[in-house]
This record gives sequence, structure tokens and C-alpha cells, in this order.
Amino acid sequence: MESMPISQQLLDILVCPKCKGDLELSPNKDGLICRNCKLVYEIKDGIPIMLIDEAKPLKDGGN
Repeated sequence: MESMPISQQLLDILVCPKCKGDLELSPNKDGLICRNCKLVYEIKDGIPIMLIDEAKPLKDGGN
């Protein structure tokens, strides 16, 4: 199943739930990256999973 794109409007208002910092879309558009916390919040079916406990560590290279 192809994931639905996340809107730029939603990206503009979302912040990291841990540090309240900016998020950026991952290169393959399947997660939101917080560079400050070095975490990736997955996007499933077009919905960002913004739970700190569900975030994955950011791997070197972006995702």
C-alpha cells in the first residue's frame, strides 16, 4: 500500500513532542525527523505517529 502524502500545512504546524523543535520530512517521506533529539516519528497511512515512546533513533545519513 502506498503511503499518502502529508500536507505542507500540517508539516508547518507539527513540532517534536519531546523538545518542541522543528521537524523535517525524511528523504523517503515515511517519517518526520527531529535533528535536535535525533528521533524519527513514523508516518503510517498519512498520519504521523507523534508518540515519544514510538519514535525511532535517527540513523546516520538522515533516516
